[in-house]
Amino acid sequence: MSWFSWLFIVWSRSSQSLLLVWLVGRELGIRDGLLCDQMLTCSRWGTPSSQGLFQDGDVIIGGLFPLHYQPPNILITYIYAMVFALEEINHSTMLLPGIKLGYHIFDSCGRPPWALQSGLSLVGGDNTSCGQSVPMIIGGASSITSQILSTVLGPLSIPFISYLSTCPCLSDRLQYPNFFRTIPSDIYQARAVAQVVIRFNWTWVGAVVASFTCICQVFQEEIQGAGVCLAFVETLQRENIISDARRAALTIQASTARVILIFTWYTDVRELFLQLVKLNVTDRQFLASEAWSTSGDLVQNSVTSKVANGVLGVATRSSAIPGFESYLRRLHPIHHPDDEFLREFWEVEFGCSLHLSSSSIFTITLQWVGVSEKSTESLYRWVTYNVYLAVYAAAHALHSLLCPIKDSSSENNISTCSSPKQIKLLQHLQEVNFTTPQDETFYFQGADIPAKYDLVNWQKMPDGTLKTALIGQVDGFDLHLNESAIQWITGSNRVPISVCSEICPPGTRKVSRKGKPLCCFDCIPCAAGEISNKTGSLDCERCPLELWSNAKRTACIPRQLDFLAFNETLGITLTTAAVTGVTVTTVVFVVFLHYRHTPVVRANNSELSFLLLVSIKLCFLCSLVFIGRPSVWSCRFQQAAFGISFVLCVSCLKVKTIVVLAAFRSARPGAEALIKWFGPGQQRGSICLLTCIQIIICTIWLSLIPPVPRQDLGFQGSKVTLECAMVSVVGFCLILGYIGLLACTSLILAFFARKLPDNFNEAKLITFSMLIFCAVWVAFVPAYLSSPGKYTVAVEVFAILASSYGLLFCIFAPKCFIILLRPERNTKKYMMAR
Repeated sequence: MSWFSWLFIVWSRSSQSLLLVWLVGRELGIRDGLLCDQMLTCSRWGTPSSQGLFQDGDVIIGGLFPLHYQPPNILITYIYAMVFALEEINHSTMLLPGIKLGYHIFDSCGRPPWALQSGLSLVGGDNTSCGQSVPMIIGGASSITSQILSTVLGPLSIPFISYLSTCPCLSDRLQYPNFFRTIPSDIYQARAVAQVVIRFNWTWVGAVVASFTCICQVFQEEIQGAGVCLAFVETLQRENIISDARRAALTIQASTARVILIFTWYTDVRELFLQLVKLNVTDRQFLASEAWSTSGDLVQNSVTSKVANGVLGVATRSSAIPGFESYLRRLHPIHHPDDEFLREFWEVEFGCSLHLSSSSIFTITLQWVGVSEKSTESLYRWVTYNVYLAVYAAAHALHSLLCPIKDSSSENNISTCSSPKQIKLLQHLQEVNFTTPQDETFYFQGADIPAKYDLVNWQKMPDGTLKTALIGQVDGFDLHLNESAIQWITGSNRVPISVCSEICPPGTRKVSRKGKPLCCFDCIPCAAGEISNKTGSLDCERCPLELWSNAKRTACIPRQLDFLAFNETLGITLTTAAVTGVTVTTVVFVVFLHYRHTPVVRANNSELSFLLLVSIKLCFLCSLVFIGRPSVWSCRFQQAAFGISFVLCVSCLKVKTIVVLAAFRSARPGAEALIKWFGPGQQRGSICLLTCIQIIICTIWLSLIPPVPRQDLGFQGSKVTLECAMVSVVGFCLILGYIGLLACTSLILAFFARKLPDNFNEAKLITFSMLIFCAVWVAFVPAYLSSPGKYTVAVEVFAILASSYGLLFCIFAPKCFIILLRPERNTKKYMMAR
C-alpha cells in the first residue's frame, strides 16, 4: 500500500487530520487533491530524501531523524543510537527471545512536511521489503513535527515516541493519545529555571527564545505571583539569525536586567554571544536551557567565553551508553556497503570517495574517531540516550504483548514469545515499567517520563578556559542546589543582583510606578506613627496609641511624656513673664505704700487699691502652678488658685466702681445717706461674699470630680501629652462663668461712671481694664479648644498673664505716672477740679 493511500484512511478516520495533512500537503506539492507522480527526493544535503536505513526482522521499528540538517556529524549519531540499541536487544536472551527486531529509518530533513511524508511511508509500507508497515515510530526532533505526526497517526492507534519534543501541549492525552516521549516536558525545565530565579531573588529578568518554543510562556506562568517580571522577550528566528541576534544583543545592552534567560538552540546562542562580544557586554548572568547548557562548542569557544563565564543551566540527566562509543568508532562505509546514510555522510563530511588509498582512508578514519568522541560529549549524549530509551521502551512494550509470562509460579518466570500477527502497542506502551541496562527505572506518566535534570555551572579555570561543573539536581519539582559551589559572572561567589527597583528597606513601603510592571516601584517612607519592620513591605503598620514610630520608621517605641516644663523655651518665656508681673506689681505696691497719704492713693478707698494689687500678684503667681509636670495636687490647686485669684481681683474692681458711683450720687440733694450705706465695712464684706461664692464652687468641684493627670493619647505624635484632664467640664465652666459674670457687671458699671465730672475719674481706667480683660477671655475659649497637647496649658497661662497685665497697667500705670512724674497733680484741689 502506498503512503498516499494512507492519506485517505486518515481522511476517513479524522477530519482534524485531514486539515493538517492538507496544509502540509500544500508544501509537498499536492494540488486539487492529487499528488505529483514523482516523489520529491532529497538531493544530498539540502532537499528531502527517500533514502533510508533498513534492517529486516520479525517486527520492524520505524525511525525518523533529521539527517540532512546542520551539523550532520552530530545528528547521524542519533540514528546509530537506535541501531545500536536494537542490535543490543536482538542479542539479549531476556528481552524478546526468539524475536528479531528490524528497523526502517528515514530522513526527515529537519522539516515537518518531509517528516510527514516519511512517516506515512513507514506506516504504509512504502520503500520497505514486502511492503511491511511499522507498528510504531521513533522520531520527532521538534515539537511541531511531533504534533503533526501524532495527529495523523492518532486515528490509526500507532504510537509515536519522541526523543526531543518538549512542548507541554503534547502531554494532552485527549489530543495526542498516541504520543510518548523520553525527554521531560518543558514545564519541568521552566519550573526548575523559575525556582532558581525566585531562589536568588532575581525580580527583573530578560528572555531570549526561539520562535517555535513555548517554554517562555510556561516560565511566565510559573513566576506569576512570585514578584518576578520579564524586562523583555526577544525572539530568534533561524532564518534571520544574524539580524535577530544583533537586535537581541542591543536589547540586552540597553536593558537594566542583569539576568538573561536563553531558551533556544546552541547555534543561535553562539551567534548571540558573538554579537554581545562585539558590543562588549560581558556583565550579564545567563540562564541556559537544556538545549545549550552543556554545549562543548560554546564552553570551549575562546571568543564567546568572555560572555559565557558563570552560565547557570539546566541539563537533562543522562547516562553513558556502555559500548556505544566503541561502536561508533567501528562504523565505516567499507564495513557497511549497504548503508547509504553512512556512505553519503563520509563523502560530504570528509570530501572523500571510497576509492581512496589506504593512507587516505586511515586519515579520514582518525577524523571519524574525533567526530565520534565529540558526539558522545554531554551535549549530545543525553539526546542519544533518549533515543536509546525510546528503543528499549518499544522493546518492553513488544515483550509484554508477544511474550507474556504463562506460568507465574515458575521460579525463572520463563516467557515464550509468539509470532507477531497484528501488533497493537498503544496500551502496552502506556504500562511499560522496566529497569534499563544502567539500572534506572523507566516508566511513562501519561505521555511523559519523570523529570530529572542536572544543574550545571560554567566555571573559569586558572588557564582561562571554561568547564561545566555539577552544582545541583532537579527531581520532578524538587530543587537541590549547592549555592556555595556556584561561580557567577563576576568570577566570585557573590550572587549578582537583577532588579528593576532595589528592594524597599525597612521603614518604607512599595508604590508601583504608573504604566510599569509590578517589579518597578518606588520606596515611600512610612508616615509618622507607622512602621514597616521588614524589607519589601507593601503597607506600613500603624503603631498602637501608647507607642509611636522611631525616626527610621522601623519600630514602635513608647511615646515620650510631654508637658509644659520650666526648662523649655515656652515654659521659660511664660515663667519670666509671670515673675516680671509679680515684680512689677510689688514695685507698684511699694510705691503706693510710700505715697499712701497722697490724694491719688487715698482717692476711692486706698485699702481697695492695696487689696487689688495683692489679687493681681496672686493672678501672676497662679500662672506658675500651670507650668511643670502635672500631679494630683497641682491639677487640683491650679484651677482653684486661678478661679479664686481672679474673682478676688474682679470683685475689687466691681466694689471700686460701685464706690465711684456712690460717691457722685451722694453729692445730689437727698442722697447723702447713700455713701453711708456703702462704707468701708460694706465694701470689704462685699468682696468677701463674692469671693466665698467662688471658693464654694471650687470646693464642691474639686471634692466630687476634680481634674486628674492623664496622658492624652488622642494627639498623634512621638510625644504623649501629660495633662490635667477635666473629668467633668461643668465645674470649670462654672468657675469661668462666674468670673465672666462679675467682669461683665463691672464693665457695665464702669461704663456708666466713665463720664462723671472729675479730673481723675477711676471709672475710666476700670472700663479700659475690663474691656481688655473680657477681650482676652473671649479669645481664650476658641484658642483653648483648638490648641493641641501642652499648648492648651500655654494658652490658659497666656490668658492669665495677659489679663493680669491689662489690669495692672490700665489701672495703676496712670496713677504711678502722676505720683512719680507729675507730683504737682497729686493734690486734692486738682483731683476735685471739674
